Amino acid sequence: MKTLDFKSRRILIVVKAYPTPSISYGETVCCAGIDLDIFQWIRLYPICFRDLEHKKQFKKYSIVEAECAKASDDLRPESYRIRENSIRIIDHIDTKAGGWERRKEIVLSLPVKSLCQLIKEEETSNVSLGIIKPEDISFHIKKRPRSDSVKRESAYAQEGLFKKHKDPIEEIPYKFYFRFRCPSEPGCASHILSILDWEIHQSYRDWRSRYSTEEELLSKIEEKWISLTDHGKKDVFFYIGNLHRFPKTFTVLGIFCPPL
Repeated sequence: MKTLDFKSRRILIVVKAYPTPSISYGETVCCAGIDLDIFQWIRLYPICFRDLEHKKQFKKYSIVEAECAKASDDLRPESYRIRENSIRIIDHIDTKAGGWERRKEIVLSLPVKSLCQLIKEEETSNVSLGIIKPEDISFHIKKRPRSDSVKRESAYAQEGLFKKHKDPIEEIPYKFYFRFRCPSEPGCASHILSILDWEIHQSYRDWRSRYSTEEELLSKIEEKWISLTDHGKKDVFFYIGNLHRFPKTFTVLGIFCPPL
């Protein structure tokens, strides 16, 4: 087996996907951010987030220091393994007292592309992460097909061999999507991408107690995510990434929406 070359890196975390069960690793979270030493995208996987010590459980827009090494089983140039016990949170950039400007200074130092461009770059150089500028955005909800419960149970049973027991995280019964167009691409008809951000799925779980019906809950989620992409009030960008097993399939990993 190839020995991985771990080095300490400082990373601004901008993406946390919703946890998923894995036969190989138990329950994992895929995170991504910006390597602050070279200002390039970096993907950190797998992270068994709920097994981390509380002091290591970082929020989005935390700056963390950790030992990372290029993944040997993932050809995507941004994909790295992380030593979870090396994670140290050194800062968090909130939105107060100039926080938005500080976030913009870092995030928008990377090239803003179109999804059409990222798709072409994936074909030539395996590029799999980026920030894009969408236009004509609409929000959609679809019922999620029921997953294989045996596989989910097997993943958590496997996890129990190595880690402390925890209850399986709930599978949200809906999938959320953005449809949009690339304004810099005259030939772009539109794209529709699923949203993998932890925040939207956690909102479904947290908001259920506020509303008496499922219809009202979904309506409030739609209202919230449409407000986050209001071009009249915000400068809207999407964090975009593809799937390891299906590199042609891109998803919305999060929204970057500083106020105008």
